[in-house]
Amino acid sequence: MKTLEIPKDGLAGLKQNWTADALSGFLVFLLALPLSLGIAKASGFPAAMGVLTAMIGGMLVSIFQGGRLTIKGPAAGLITVCSGAVTDLGNLNLEGVTAVQLACGAVVVMSIIQFVFGILKFGSFSDFFPHSAVHGMLAAIGVLIFAKQFPILLGVPGELTKGLSPIELYTHIPTFIAHATPQIAIVGVLSLIIIFGLPMLGGLFKKIPGPMVVLVIMIPLAVFFDFKTNHASALVTIGDFWGNVTFNASFAAIGTGVFWKYVFMFLFVNSLESLLTVKAIDGLDPWKRPSDYNKDLRGLAVGNGLAGLLGGLPMISEVARSSANVGYGARTRWANFFHGLFLFVAMLVMIPLIEMIPNAALAAMLIAVAYRLASPKEFIGTYKIGPEQFVIFIVTIIVTVAEDLLLGVFAGILTKFIFHIINGAPVRSLFKADYSVNETEDQYLINVRGVATFSNFLGYKKLWNTLKPGKNIIFNFEQAKLVDHSFMDQLHHFEDSHHQTGGHVSLVNLDHLNAFSSHPLAARKLMKEAPDKIEIRLSPRQIALRKFANSNEYDFNAQHVRVAAKYKDFPIQQGNKIRFEENVLSKYADVGKIEIADMTLVQGARQDRSETHVTVIHISETDLPIPDFALEPESFGTKFSELMGGKDIDFAEYPEFSRKYYLRGDPEATVRTFFSEPVIRFLENHEEIHIECHKHRLLIYKKVDLLDPHEIEVLEKYAEEFVQLIKERIEQHA
Repeated sequence: MKTLEIPKDGLAGLKQNWTADALSGFLVFLLALPLSLGIAKASGFPAAMGVLTAMIGGMLVSIFQGGRLTIKGPAAGLITVCSGAVTDLGNLNLEGVTAVQLACGAVVVMSIIQFVFGILKFGSFSDFFPHSAVHGMLAAIGVLIFAKQFPILLGVPGELTKGLSPIELYTHIPTFIAHATPQIAIVGVLSLIIIFGLPMLGGLFKKIPGPMVVLVIMIPLAVFFDFKTNHASALVTIGDFWGNVTFNASFAAIGTGVFWKYVFMFLFVNSLESLLTVKAIDGLDPWKRPSDYNKDLRGLAVGNGLAGLLGGLPMISEVARSSANVGYGARTRWANFFHGLFLFVAMLVMIPLIEMIPNAALAAMLIAVAYRLASPKEFIGTYKIGPEQFVIFIVTIIVTVAEDLLLGVFAGILTKFIFHIINGAPVRSLFKADYSVNETEDQYLINVRGVATFSNFLGYKKLWNTLKPGKNIIFNFEQAKLVDHSFMDQLHHFEDSHHQTGGHVSLVNLDHLNAFSSHPLAARKLMKEAPDKIEIRLSPRQIALRKFANSNEYDFNAQHVRVAAKYKDFPIQQGNKIRFEENVLSKYADVGKIEIADMTLVQGARQDRSETHVTVIHISETDLPIPDFALEPESFGTKFSELMGGKDIDFAEYPEFSRKYYLRGDPEATVRTFFSEPVIRFLENHEEIHIECHKHRLLIYKKVDLLDPHEIEVLEKYAEEFVQLIKERIEQHA
């Protein structure tokens, strides 16, 4: 396919992209409505105030935001802070004001500081915090959310949970199960089954908003159980929403320490979580448009200030809704606007229906969010990066759950510093970036010296912002003594963005640094003694592939290899991110250069991220004038793509082919000419396959899964026959 044309911004962008953005905004609205209600209730706010925040995040903040595809609204990551603020500020017992009003006052003050931070260009300071501590903070929030929502899921009487600490809530789980309300528990458990089961069905079902499916089923079920009569308190309460949207913030507690504690907790979590999400969504943007983090921070501050004044929750750039927005085909910030607009309309005409939603269904949605934040893959993934990262992760979780969030993150950062000092980092070098730069006409040579860690990364980021796009950059680690995981991860993101400018990034002389694990982004430190030989252990799959390679005259490379530029603008990249390929088999044949590889496709971002694996054949150096196209078997997914504005090139004279395959390409006339009768008959007479072409290079794969050596052999034969057919057709018409 040709390189994607960057969508216009502003009013011109609205005119150009309103159909795609409106459809994506509507689908995100289906996610946002129930989640906003549930997050508000879990935070101790009136349920409708969550929707108010999402409305403001969409209709107002979309105008000012610095990112194109992020969705602003209330988020599960702030539930712990919000509920803590309501509880602790309510304990002040100030006459004439409610706990929620005091919490809103803290949000307003936070928004002012946040706006100043945006003016002072503090957006980059989110890069200071070590990744394991941040992930530990989010996992701890997941642990806390589950503890508080599990009793609601089962309809446990409130007096059984009152005053219990998070640890006590877990120890009382058997008691909660014994005292569950059967009808409410049925709604809650069925909701969980739907939310977790729907994506397992694959295909189109992965794109259907699970929370909305829950409501479509559970509202009638609550009516069947007559919740209004038997369990009225188990339903959402909205009341006079528009009458309550007024000045609701109170600053009566501004002179207390607890007020300022929550101001800074709101500021820390709100800003950090939002900026990290903006960065993650930038990586998913098909057009790779960089966001203005400081502008986004200022836009967020405006939204937080208005939401706090009117009684709403604080908002962030929410990762799950933002990831879904990308997946639904959003093109500009107007998708966020439309999501807010649909919420506004819902609160005008749907309040009676919203008040039929069972709280247990909302609890199930929040438990699903909690699971993503603290899923086993978060623990396993952190351990694979390195044992020291796992310790930081666990320390952050324990201190956060036992004490509070700020102390948890501080404990994680302190643990990270301790590890750096143990690994030989001088204290004076932890905060100062030490490097030298040599520039030539087409290249930068950056010599990394001493230690490169999360705490001195901002110095390196300042350097990276001065590097010209399109140049080759060599990072030389010959003089480095310690490189931590956070620095390696940031360098990895820099590689991605620099490749998009046409440049290339190389890392040299890393071999003398001993990696803490086999993970490609693991921390590394200087070896005291050079090893005699590093033995590379192959997995059973790699052993089988090496045997296949030896039998078929392929070169075999088992290591992770960067492929950001190699597959740039191939359709397989749309909605996916490819960082590495491994198990690469390569050789030159009559049809050109053939490369077979295992690739990891990443969808979503951060806790909403999922991975799939696929074995592909890449054929290049064919010298054949093949147009850009993408061919894939017809499925629920392709039908959804057509609904989203995709164009299927059909052939009236070949109905079987058109039923079998979804074909798109540009220019259409050239694609139609290429797909002559012999090509179409070849495709009709073989098994369904995925074929993509970009700049005369072909990418062929059978299914989104790994292939065994026999399947690879069959696919290789198919690919060679297909290219040979194309060569013969072109030679006949030469």
